[in-house]
Amino acid sequence: MIESLLVANRGEIACRIFRTARRLGIRTIAVYSDADVGSRHVREADSAVRLGPAPARESYLDAARILAAARASGARAIHPGYGFLSENAAVAAACEAAGLTFVGPRAASIEAMGSKILAKRRMAEAGVPVLPGYSGSEQSLEALEAAARSLPLPLIIKPAAGGGGKGMQIVRTATEIAPALKAARRLAESAFADGALLIERYLAAPRHLEVQVFADTHGHTVHLGERDCSIQRRHQKLIEEAPAPQVPEDVRARLRAAAIVVARAVDYVGAGTVEFLFDGREFYFMEMNTRLQVEHTVTEAVTGLDLVEWQLRVASGEPLPLNQDEVVLRGHAIEARVCAEDPAHGYLPSAGRLSHLHWPQGDGVRVDAGFEGGDTVPDSYDSLLGKVIAWAPGRDEACARLAAALDHTDIAGVRSNERFLAQVLRGAEFREVRHSIALLDSAPPAAPTEVPEGAAVLAALVLNEPHGAAAGDPWAARDGFSPNLPAQVRLQLRCAGALIPVALDYRDGRLVAARTGEGAPVALAAPQVTGDGAALQVAGMHLNARYAFSGATLHLWLEGRHLEFVPEDPRDAEFQASAATGGLTTPLPGVVVSVAVRAGDTVASGATLMVIEAMKMEHTITAPYAGTVSAVHFAPGERVSEGAALIELARGDEPAPKA
Repeated sequence: MIESLLVANRGEIACRIFRTARRLGIRTIAVYSDADVGSRHVREADSAVRLGPAPARESYLDAARILAAARASGARAIHPGYGFLSENAAVAAACEAAGLTFVGPRAASIEAMGSKILAKRRMAEAGVPVLPGYSGSEQSLEALEAAARSLPLPLIIKPAAGGGGKGMQIVRTATEIAPALKAARRLAESAFADGALLIERYLAAPRHLEVQVFADTHGHTVHLGERDCSIQRRHQKLIEEAPAPQVPEDVRARLRAAAIVVARAVDYVGAGTVEFLFDGREFYFMEMNTRLQVEHTVTEAVTGLDLVEWQLRVASGEPLPLNQDEVVLRGHAIEARVCAEDPAHGYLPSAGRLSHLHWPQGDGVRVDAGFEGGDTVPDSYDSLLGKVIAWAPGRDEACARLAAALDHTDIAGVRSNERFLAQVLRGAEFREVRHSIALLDSAPPAAPTEVPEGAAVLAALVLNEPHGAAAGDPWAARDGFSPNLPAQVRLQLRCAGALIPVALDYRDGRLVAARTGEGAPVALAAPQVTGDGAALQVAGMHLNARYAFSGATLHLWLEGRHLEFVPEDPRDAEFQASAATGGLTTPLPGVVVSVAVRAGDTVASGATLMVIEAMKMEHTITAPYAGTVSAVHFAPGERVSEGAALIELARGDEPAPKA
């Protein structure tokens, strides 16, 4: 068995691998960039080695630095996790040359599947169904455009290297072909240092099915069942489950058999995932991920196996622990990826300090997390905070259990998607298996916008509490006492864009009633505020909430809702300076990828002005109205901070200010 293991990754997957390694008595070594110096995976390892600056190309994607860290730490094996260098054949070969064990497949197998173009040709020869399209060796933009125009629309353009949906572009009209090819080429070169592209027929609403395979060096190959990963945004998976629901048994059998064919065709060793698109009748090979998947947890839940342990044993030369007929699937498991992103604003990534983070617990609930309260989410990497997994004997129960667990996941300091995911799980499309990879694009669940009256009263109760004061201190009392006048406390709370006035009525120092807006007072009973919770009874109903502060913002979690309240003083309004008009700012830190305009240019409403790359995704800054560009403040390659003014744009009917 391996004695010392360096995990060439970060965040949740590094912590996950360390957990199994510790159980097996293996010494663990972390690597980190300057952005991750205080991160959880560094704290959990036996030792850690600095790689370099925050940009991934100067740290986690630098193979030479990874190998140097292994030598310096005395590691005898390297586990690549997923992402970064996990599917880099050169790294696997370099490990072998350096006398290190690479916990993954052979370099030749990675190379065989590393190019979607070559993999697609090979699988077609092996008799595995593939989608029609272009997978030729001529890769000039002109040749690719000509090929695309010869194919029926719609199409999908994919980087031939890499995975995870990065760089994919969907083309529905002929006018979109050229710009989509340029964008895909740019992203492919940036993310994978390989600009080769593949063009395929685009299935508008298929399901995404995948099969977990495992093979050893003794010639044994097994599958561990399939998963459904159809809930996606921008080709990035958000919810995954095992086994795949409502798949005809004959199709399920053929799907699993095809995955075995794929693995054997490339002489595969270790953990791998063969991905397919399923249109309801037939499945089509998409790609093989030659690594452990983010969603391996649901397979572990239904098989009772530790796939990281299997990886380590296979890498040590041991045979697979089980034969195919010994693999048994029990029950149903569903995973939700909790990410630092804002579903209400186009899944915009969020970065910053996690002022409060509470992960759920309970029977049948598992959490694989890379962050704790107080940690900082960098803007240099993907937005995954952790994964919440629920297992139950049946799918409906697993779905309900996971939604409830997400309701008890409390995050403050960055925007996050756990409430949105709970809504998806409770939606009829998902529960009735009527979903596809297009669900979140075509019919995303709408978040409730109204603020419950009880929530506003609870927020006022918490805000009026003398936090930190000694018990019984009369000078800290906030009961509205005033001689010869009713004892009342009035607050103005801003929540969900609305200003909510709340009045709290006290009698003999006890809260007895409250009103919001101009409504009549509502009798209250048993008000209570503890260190992290607040409760009261109103109209015969007991309300119980959790809360935390992030600066001046009060975060309140009540009945599956996450509400943010900010107290306002009307007297402050006259001192607030109004923002300059026409300034286009970036909502998050990032790097300028391209600038489409210059000072003096006239642009139409909706025109692309600039493209920003942040947290491994591109974000297009467009003109909110027709006008004239008066200033451009950043050039391609420059970093921008959150809230930075990017471009000044004067309206069409306004003269541009003089420079």
